[in-house]
Amino acid sequence: MVFVLAMALFAGAAQAANYTLWVNGRGGGGVVGDYNSFTYWGPASTAAGVNKKAVNWDGYNSISSQNGKIRDALDCFCTGNNWCYVATHSAGDLMMAYTLANYGGSARYKKNASPASGGQCSNSDGTTQTGWNIKWVRTASGAAGGSELSDAGSWALSEPLVKDLKTSTARAMFNHNDTRNIWFYMYAGAKGTVYSGILPGQDDEAVAYHSTGGIAGNAGQSLCNPSDWFCNDLTLGTAANEGGSVKWAYHSVAFRDDAEAYNHYANGNWQGIISVVRAAMVSNAI
Repeated sequence: MVFVLAMALFAGAAQAANYTLWVNGRGGGGVVGDYNSFTYWGPASTAAGVNKKAVNWDGYNSISSQNGKIRDALDCFCTGNNWCYVATHSAGDLMMAYTLANYGGSARYKKNASPASGGQCSNSDGTTQTGWNIKWVRTASGAAGGSELSDAGSWALSEPLVKDLKTSTARAMFNHNDTRNIWFYMYAGAKGTVYSGILPGQDDEAVAYHSTGGIAGNAGQSLCNPSDWFCNDLTLGTAANEGGSVKWAYHSVAFRDDAEAYNHYANGNWQGIISVVRAAMVSNAI
């Protein structure tokens, strides 16, 4: 009897796995519900963390209306004995932070990590847990603080997501400090262009440092690299920035683009600031 019980426990442990989830931003592109569709990012054959999965949503409709797609993925791969590493890009940061703040304390059925065509998994044993098993989140050009391109109408104002990405809307949407004690590691690109001059401080053509650095407050701060004398510095880690602005709780700047080498865009090949996060996932999501 003892032997049988031991074998059962061993079988349960053997089924445990780690997964790497990639949550897209505005524009979408991957097939929603297909966790192997990496069209948004680049070739699916590219290494991007252990057991990588593309958590696709349409990148067009509102955060609240599309959020069920993210919860389906987290339920599938981040419950029971399974754990997840999460990577996000741009509006995917807003989506993931919204998910944790609003649903991270809810009861979740443990799932079997075998999704049907719609992206949902079946219950494994009928029991529940509180929230999800997430080790950490790494964010390429996080837009949880919104973007001035949305404020100024530089993006199509007919898109529901663009309304959510207005800086005042994104910052008031939920409690950004409530991450359920899960760390968000921020990767901020700085290869801006002339037209991105409406973005305060340093930017990657689409989102400014005040958002990509996870900075708290009701409006966007003007933050830059140390080489810029006309702007307060975005600091690495959790420390307050030059000038006194602070990061949201459980947010830490892991990478600041001092060389101004990385823009916002994947270009169908894991490029831009996404390339830096992908390399970090390969090294740390194991």
